[in-house]
Amino acid sequence: MHFSIRPFFCLSLALISLLGVSLAQAKACPKPIYLTFDTGNMAVAETVAAILNRQQVKATFFLANEKTYRGDYSLDDGWRSFWQERVKEGHRFGSHTYDHVYFVRDVPVNSSGDARVQMKPEFGANAKQVMLMNGAEVCAEINRVNTRFQELSNRPLDPIWRAAGGKTSPRLIAMAEQCGYRHIGWAPAGFLGDELSSEKFPNQALLEKALQSVKPGDITMAHLGIWSRKDAWAPTVLEPLIEGWKRKGYCFDVLPVSPAKAKPA
Repeated sequence: MHFSIRPFFCLSLALISLLGVSLAQAKACPKPIYLTFDTGNMAVAETVAAILNRQQVKATFFLANEKTYRGDYSLDDGWRSFWQERVKEGHRFGSHTYDHVYFVRDVPVNSSGDARVQMKPEFGANAKQVMLMNGAEVCAEINRVNTRFQELSNRPLDPIWRAAGGKTSPRLIAMAEQCGYRHIGWAPAGFLGDELSSEKFPNQALLEKALQSVKPGDITMAHLGIWSRKDAWAPTVLEPLIEGWKRKGYCFDVLPVSPAKAKPA
C-alpha cells in the first residue's frame, strides 16, 4: 500500500500557521491596562503575586527599601526569593527611590547655575530631613535600587522610576532622564484607592469604581501592603477586578512602553 504523508504535512503547516496567528493576536493586546504596584509594607505581597500568577497577568513593580510588616525592609535579603520568583514569572521592575524620597520643591538656581531640588526621605539615615539634591544625587538615589535589585535577582531594573507619592516637577523628571530613567505616574482613574480609609471607601465601592472608570491605556497604581488601611484591598478586590476587566475585553501589558500607548497622569 502506498502511503503519502503530504496531506498530513500540509495539515501540520496549516495548524502551525493558525497557531502563529492566534499567538500574534494574543500578544497584540489591543485594549491594554497596565497594573503597577509600589512596595509599601509588603503585607499582601504574596497574595498579590498569587493572584497575578493564577490569572496569568503580568504587572510592573516599583521598588523602594520600605519598612515591612515583618519589621525588616523590602530590599533586605529576607525578600530575595520573593523578588527572584517575580523575575522568573516575567514581571517588570522600576525604581521607587531607595529611601522612598518625597519631592518637596524646586530650589531657585544659584549663582553657579546649579539646578537643585528639595527632597525628603521617608527611610534611611536622613529620614524625615529635607535635603538639597542636584541631578547627580537624584540619579544616585534612583539607581541605588537598581544596584540592590541586581544583587538580589541578578537582573537590572527596567529604565523607569516612580517618585514617592507621585510628586514631581519638570526639573526632577528631567534630572532622572539624564541618567536614563523615565518617570511613570498613573492615570487619574487608575488610582485604585488601597491607601484610603476603609470606613469611607469600602472595598466593594473601590471595586465598582475601578470597573467603571478605568479604560484601555490607563496605568493603575496600588501597593503590596499599606499601613493606612484597616481592611486590606488586594485580597478582596484585585482578583474580581482583573476578572471584570477581562470580561470587558481588556488585556494586561507591562511597562515601559511608548508614552503614546499608556495614559499616566
